[in-house]
Amino acid sequence: MSNKKKATGDLPRSFATEEAAGEFWDSHSLAEHTEFLEPVDEEFELTARIYEVQVSEEVFSCLRRKAEASHQSVPVTVDQILRKELSLAE
Repeated sequence: MSNKKKATGDLPRSFATEEAAGEFWDSHSLAEHTEFLEPVDEEFELTARIYEVQVSEEVFSCLRRKAEASHQSVPVTVDQILRKELSLAE
């Protein structure tokens, strides 16, 4: 069996969750599935950048609790806290 057929056979048509997709792509490479790639003639402009910031486990736990209490994601909660603290509120 060739590598191409083997790679094609293990490529799911869809994923049940983002986590499932992440787990799959953590152990696979797009280079294994080049037969599914098609060239496109598209241009795009980056309109925003996202930055990662390291925080301690204690801080992250507090952020997660605050996010859950307000029914928001941790990134949204962090953004709101920082905007308020830095006087950048919209």
